[in-house]
Amino acid sequence: MVNFTVDQIREIMNKQQNIRNMSVIAHVDHGKSTLTDSLLCKAGILSAKESGDKRMTDTREDEQLRGITIKSTGVSLYYEFDINYNNVKEQFLINLIDSPGHVDFSSEVTAALRVTDGALVVVDCVEGVCVQTETVLRQAMQEKIKPVVMINKIDRAILEQKLDGETMYQKFVRVIDNVNVIISTYQQEDMGELQVQPELGQVAFGSGKECWAFSCSKFAMIYAAKFKVEPKKLQERLWGDNYFDDESKCWRKDSEGASGKQLKRAFVAFIMDPICKMANAIMEGNMEVANKMFNVLGLKLTQEEQKLNGKHLLKAVMSKWINAADTLIEMIICHLPSPREAQKYRTSYLYEGPQDDAIAQSMRECNPKGPLIMYVSKMVPTSDRSRFFAFGRVFSGTIGTGQKVRIMGPNYKPGKKEDLFEKVVQRTVLMMASKVEYIPDVPCGNTVGLVGVDDVILKTGTISDNPESHLIRSMKYSVSPVVRVAVKPKNPGELPKLVEGLKRLAKSDPLVLCTTEESGQHVVAGCGELHVEICLNDLEKDFANIEIIRSDPIVSYKETVSATSKIVCMAKSPNSHNRLYAQAEPLHEGLQNAIEKGEVTAKDDNKGRAKILSEQYEWDKDDALKIWTFGPDNSGPNILMEKTSGVQYMNEIRESMESAWQWSSKEGPLCEENQRGVRVNILDCVLHADAIHRGGGQIIPTARRLYYACELTAQPKLQEPVFLAEITVPIDSTGGVYNCLNTRRGVIIEEEQVPGTPLSLIRSYLPVAESFGFTAHLRGLTQGQAFPQCVFDHWAILNGDPLEPGSKINELVLSIRKRKGIKVQLPDLNEYLDKI
Repeated sequence: MVNFTVDQIREIMNKQQNIRNMSVIAHVDHGKSTLTDSLLCKAGILSAKESGDKRMTDTREDEQLRGITIKSTGVSLYYEFDINYNNVKEQFLINLIDSPGHVDFSSEVTAALRVTDGALVVVDCVEGVCVQTETVLRQAMQEKIKPVVMINKIDRAILEQKLDGETMYQKFVRVIDNVNVIISTYQQEDMGELQVQPELGQVAFGSGKECWAFSCSKFAMIYAAKFKVEPKKLQERLWGDNYFDDESKCWRKDSEGASGKQLKRAFVAFIMDPICKMANAIMEGNMEVANKMFNVLGLKLTQEEQKLNGKHLLKAVMSKWINAADTLIEMIICHLPSPREAQKYRTSYLYEGPQDDAIAQSMRECNPKGPLIMYVSKMVPTSDRSRFFAFGRVFSGTIGTGQKVRIMGPNYKPGKKEDLFEKVVQRTVLMMASKVEYIPDVPCGNTVGLVGVDDVILKTGTISDNPESHLIRSMKYSVSPVVRVAVKPKNPGELPKLVEGLKRLAKSDPLVLCTTEESGQHVVAGCGELHVEICLNDLEKDFANIEIIRSDPIVSYKETVSATSKIVCMAKSPNSHNRLYAQAEPLHEGLQNAIEKGEVTAKDDNKGRAKILSEQYEWDKDDALKIWTFGPDNSGPNILMEKTSGVQYMNEIRESMESAWQWSSKEGPLCEENQRGVRVNILDCVLHADAIHRGGGQIIPTARRLYYACELTAQPKLQEPVFLAEITVPIDSTGGVYNCLNTRRGVIIEEEQVPGTPLSLIRSYLPVAESFGFTAHLRGLTQGQAFPQCVFDHWAILNGDPLEPGSKINELVLSIRKRKGIKVQLPDLNEYLDKI
């Protein structure tokens, strides 16, 4: 039975040093949800019998059927733990979020990390550190999250691979080193030491499915009485090159004993050997050895447990002896920060306002009596899918039922009215996996769900009660929505239901984009085949409740230029009183990426940005100070420059020129796709002296035509999105992988053997356009033995000239125009370019 009440949880919410907010992150199938079960079991939410098999945080039917997590799920857990080992138990609250491991759902991981302070990184000891392990760790470092590690599935190494203790130790060292390399590569300086060390108890080893785990500190507690030494001193000797010589009863740093005999490493002798001995005795049915060990360890089996055998008996014994939840709780409580500690260093990253205002100070102090500020990181559908809970984290102040709050969307600017709403919070709730519990109010340092604000929040938002409040930084996702599918209702009369369903779908997922094109097509965009498939199933079954017809997947392309415009382009305004002159040129690839990552933005200080551009991207310093704006949405990788000299009225037409830039960079002239990597230099303007003749109505359409002419005269090209495909496959089946990639324009970058296994890891670039059906095709050619992971990597320029009739790329452009309902012929330059 659940061993806590909502009142008890509310009481601990005031003790910030006893709260831990943490996410469980890992590569797909490394055992996150199974491991989470043991923590739910310890809190009394799940029975011991179901633990390890139920995957309770997989709350959706398709998650249970597919065996993967699709949505991150929050649950609040109450524990009593003796933190000072003095037999006085304190109450602790762990707000845990189980996140997906599949690369297509990386945005759910970002949303989970934003509202937590620590992460339990789970690594499969057989597969080791994989591509998605690196992705989620990188995201954690970016969000200033402190990690601890669980090396999972070591029962497979013992029972299937039959490894001895020393081989397993070397395997663990390799995994921990790989994790630490990633942490040190991406960690930020003000975070202190983040690398995980087993001898400090920051790494646990075990089997989530079998509900057992241990750390060096766990075994140090067991052996402390035998060695008559403090557990803290002993745990440091249970890892690394430490050997205990039984004959001389002393510790050594090398493996040669006093009498010259080879000693076993302490980790092997005191930890792995007893575990392997117990596991093998039980699995081989050697109950004489097993019973002897039960007596030594003081394990008493119930009558029911004595009837068990094989894996069932092993699970019962091991979870009694070294329980997974006990080990994980100790690691989470002792090594992950409380909200009060974490917000000291996270505030500078999270809060966009001045770091010395009342809100930033209250966030740093985690002050429940300060001004309210809360970040909503995702919208969670209610059980009937008609409304949403706004799920997020309170960083300052207290939020409660009936409170009037200001809700600021991601485009809100302080002091302006756009994207700002005032609402009353109808209810505050505690998220408990598939259920919710009502709670009167929630102070800072905790996660919470809000009822009644979902009509004004699209995906994320900042909530405050202070009119001076700035935003909490928007989340940066590691994936892009590059796969699109057009949808329409089977019965045309149900179009309003589809439109309403698309609005709900857009709310339910942090990354999915639902747009309506000018042709009237409704398009759903996701970051991979699986992501789009899940979104469309949700749309059909839950959000719209109608049958839909879906098109084949469509890929988003980008328009770009590959040279400087061959002429200076000129456009005249409709009233012929204004002339604008400009040229286009390509942007440095590294700069395009830096803008997309948010390292160079329109909000940056002009001088600071100019310094970066001149030092890193070889820009002229004077040019770097002349940037007007980025585009599209003031943030994309296209730059508009004002390089005129001595021209009057430029500041007055600036807004019109920038509006036209946002429009043209969003819909390029070739096929109305976004532009990428285009820089337009405005070189000269001849403007009418009377302001009425150079208003927006004259300048905006003229500037747009000018930008289009610049692109068409600068050797226009198309860029296509490219996946990085990591394929794990047995060495004797690699031929099928090469065959599959060759037929799909795949480029192999490297191939390496996975240490200690007969597997090969092949890394390759695969165009997204060729990725549909790739998994099925690959598995067909390798008898189902290859396991691919595709993640968006970069944009690549397609060969060929889109303006050359009959070329492959020209046909592609025309097919996109046809699909979008635009005139199926390439635009004529004379439509945009004016003659003097």
